[in-house]
Amino acid sequence: MLVAYASKTGNVARFVERLPVQRCRIWTGEERIDAPCVLVTYTTGFGQVPAEVERFVTHNRGHIRGVAASGNRNWGANFARSADVLTGRYGLPLLLKFELAGSDKDAERFLQALQQMDRRAPRLA
Repeated sequence: MLVAYASKTGNVARFVERLPVQRCRIWTGEERIDAPCVLVTYTTGFGQVPAEVERFVTHNRGHIRGVAASGNRNWGANFARSADVLTGRYGLPLLLKFELAGSDKDAERFLQALQQMDRRAPRLA
């Protein structure tokens, strides 16, 4: 499954780029996709969704199957909160919250979540 991602400081990019997946970087939010994807984003400000990610979701909502977010645990309740916001606002399943660029275990959990999504997806005859 395609992984669409936005990265400000490079943490999300480092996380996604080590995964064996097809990926699409979100730069402006005007990017269009035509295949199912999961969204991986950073959290900005005091737990907000980045503006380019909001634009991307607006244009591609029908293709987004789940969301994961990076954050810093120093922010307490606002840790990776952009995932919570997107889940609440759009009903997207929350796949993972990870700190900074994530650990190997986080990458493994993310790939397992993708595999589970693929197994649940309806198959065409």
